[in-house]
Amino acid sequence: MATRDRILDGAADVMRSRGLARTTTKEIARAAGYSEATLYKIFDDKVDLFLAVVAERLPRMSIVRDGVGAYVGRDTVVSNLVTIVTEAALFYSESFPIAASLFSDTELLTRHRDGVRSRGAGPESLAAAVADYMSAEQREGRVATAARPDAMAAALIGACLHRGFLRCFDGKGDTADEARQFADELVETLSPALLTDSTPRH
Repeated sequence: MATRDRILDGAADVMRSRGLARTTTKEIARAAGYSEATLYKIFDDKVDLFLAVVAERLPRMSIVRDGVGAYVGRDTVVSNLVTIVTEAALFYSESFPIAASLFSDTELLTRHRDGVRSRGAGPESLAAAVADYMSAEQREGRVATAARPDAMAAALIGACLHRGFLRCFDGKGDTADEARQFADELVETLSPALLTDSTPRH
């Protein structure tokens, strides 16, 4: 296994068990079997490591990775949204335990936020991508003109974040089947306000 992969595996393990706020690069290097000097030859800092863990060690978010164009006009809006919500539910269930500890330290949160922003990233990117997708499907005539893309994206992704919080609070993990059932029910509930009369439901 390559050095970078071993460091990312170590970072993901330590961040999951201790939370991002309490994780140090020294602990990550030790977990990976390397020195801190080796770690810093590959990653700039802990923010850089965190973003790499999010991108490469947490459940994938296809709409962010592949772009809105990978979804627009393909399959059905319902099936696309079910995929997006399933992935988001799994992502938040795994990422919430890592990131939640940041909010206990205002100074650390500020440094982390500035570091993430300087790299063009941030937690709003997922909801923004979903809103862009909905807007594009509106232009295709597959989403009702009365639907508000930003509000629908907030409802879908906000529900996933809330689920991730509850899973973390209860000490439960998540499975693909459970996340898919949640996604099916959520999208079905919102579909009447989202789809045109001629849009396929399945």
